[in-house]
Amino acid sequence: MSAYEWVFRHVLQRVDAERAHRISFTALRAITGLPGGTALVQRLCRGPDRPVAALGVTFPNPLGLAAGFDKDAKGIDALGALGFGFVEVGTVTARPQPGNPRPRLFRLPDDRAIVNRMGFNNDGAEAVAGRLGRRSQRRADHRGRWWGVRGSQGPSPRVGVNLGRSKATPDDAAIDDYVSSARLVAPYADYLVVNVSSPNTPGLRELQAVESLRPLLTAVRDAARGAAGRPVPLLVKIAPDLSDDEIVAIAVLATELRLDGIVATNTTVSRDGLRSSQQDVAAAGAGGLSGAPLRDRSVAVLALLRRHLDDGTVIISVGGIESAADAQERLDAGATLVQAYTALVYGGPFWPRRVLRELNRRTSSSAQAGRRGR
Repeated sequence: MSAYEWVFRHVLQRVDAERAHRISFTALRAITGLPGGTALVQRLCRGPDRPVAALGVTFPNPLGLAAGFDKDAKGIDALGALGFGFVEVGTVTARPQPGNPRPRLFRLPDDRAIVNRMGFNNDGAEAVAGRLGRRSQRRADHRGRWWGVRGSQGPSPRVGVNLGRSKATPDDAAIDDYVSSARLVAPYADYLVVNVSSPNTPGLRELQAVESLRPLLTAVRDAARGAAGRPVPLLVKIAPDLSDDEIVAIAVLATELRLDGIVATNTTVSRDGLRSSQQDVAAAGAGGLSGAPLRDRSVAVLALLRRHLDDGTVIISVGGIESAADAQERLDAGATLVQAYTALVYGGPFWPRRVLRELNRRTSSSAQAGRRGR
């Protein structure tokens, strides 16, 4: 048992999940905010880089942190110091909102899973855009160090922004809500994600229907381009609970619109096949389930999408990635990039380094095997 696993089992697991997240994230930001703090965290935690060219930029490595961890763009470079090649902030809504009543975040340790019904709690697009703008200015001030973070020892993570609909916005104004957010954050984003798949905002998943999704994606893309003065890569995040036919329909639409990519998949409302007791599952209640139980469905969705998308369309695979073997499986199956969230909670701050080191070892072993086979 690692030191982190001991702390998680005997300390963190006794603390409310949302509070534990807030404490740990605040501590990481505090450490990296000290002189030399970022470099220290990188020396301890950062794994080898493995650059990936995608979405018109170069990612330091293919391992990203999924939306939901840094909702308000408060710790992008602190999380990058742990080794993540990109951080997807949000979900961001046009209006600030507190989210659903607490408690709203629960662990299911027997399944290495999390249930959340956060409800898009965030400071709003204007506040997030302000933080992203200040980060961009800091990077510009240190342009000589192209990674843009004082004291850092490697490239900064790329930044995606995940956009959702404000809870108070009626269905017939949903497009305007997304467009408002896109205009504010697009100038600072390496890519945008239209989130229509969270189960925690009433009516949101109905926007995954092709007839609703087409005008939404078109409007957001046009608004982002106009605000940023450049094309901003646009992806859509889909649910694992869609039928195969619905997933194929979205792939066809993505091809038709020349969408830059798809993030697959969000959390699930299913509770099938869990090891946790019925009492623990019932105590967690409603919401989206993430973590190891999503693995099989996320792999299946990835394979289905890859068969129906152009080779140039990016797929960011997320859901149940716990190890380098999981990550490599997704990359081999056609994912361009991968994301995790729940595995970081259970694996701790050294988890990204372990994954990246093993990915690097696997790549080196494959290359050596290839040379021997010639």
